[in-house]
Amino acid sequence: MLDIVIEARKASLAPGMDVRRILPFRLRRMVGPFIFMDHAGPVMIAPQAAASMDVLPHPHIGLSTVSYLFGGQVTHRDSLGVEQVIRPGEVNWMTAGKGIAHSERFEDPSTLAGGTLEMIQTWVALPERDEESMPAFNNYKPDRLPVFSEKGVWMRLIAGNAFGLRSDVKTHSPMFYVHVVLDKDSSFGLPKDHSERGIYIAKGSVEISGRTYSSGQMLVFNKGVDPAIQASEPSTLMLLGGEPLGERFIWWNFVSSRRERIEQAKADWKEGRIELPPTDNREFVPLPEDRSKPSGGPPPQALS
Repeated sequence: MLDIVIEARKASLAPGMDVRRILPFRLRRMVGPFIFMDHAGPVMIAPQAAASMDVLPHPHIGLSTVSYLFGGQVTHRDSLGVEQVIRPGEVNWMTAGKGIAHSERFEDPSTLAGGTLEMIQTWVALPERDEESMPAFNNYKPDRLPVFSEKGVWMRLIAGNAFGLRSDVKTHSPMFYVHVVLDKDSSFGLPKDHSERGIYIAKGSVEISGRTYSSGQMLVFNKGVDPAIQASEPSTLMLLGGEPLGERFIWWNFVSSRRERIEQAKADWKEGRIELPPTDNREFVPLPEDRSKPSGGPPPQALS
């Protein structure tokens, strides 16, 4: 049966950059290893204002950030010296491990002025054994991601395994992440081989057990439930989930299984012990002035 319906909340990352925040939610912090999810766009602002949307260098620990675009492009730079433009259908998978800093800049004003920039940002918590791993970054082109289609249904497996398919994207725990596009009246289901499973409706609406759910809602299902999903109109879904990892603490951009590790990360960023991207080191996001302890609630500010 349906466990919970999560309504996306509005959050502002920068002038002109409002997002729909889905995870974390006060009644459901994680779905499998997924601990954070934002849906940004479509964004349309004047080209001269593009720089105000840039996400300046900022740190992460204990997680992987996953960037996936429906439209537009974004330039990623990180402490490892990586500089990568991500385009629709590609996956940027950055594993922070023991600590990394990165930036995301919108350097093609035409994608903003044209209203084509639209992206999904997620964080995947790491198993305890990998929380202090070396940072890493990979960009995966669309031809490396399995695609399946039949009448009225198209899907791309972004990461993990589902529906008999397996992605080449390197992950650290059992999970799945799928982009699905449905024509009106077409039907789809959820993979059965994962304990925790959710559907985020990015566009359109679907009917499940006689009830209609719309864009901006995430539906989380109990283990063993096999819902029949029927598109009420042309719809885009993001399916995600996997195996639970246990309790995680989150504060700002830091995730860990240990409260004290987040306190250390705060000090490391404040004292400059997490390196900035070598090609983007003239400015950065300072540590928020917040004296709260790491908790299970939403971070005071979240940047991916």
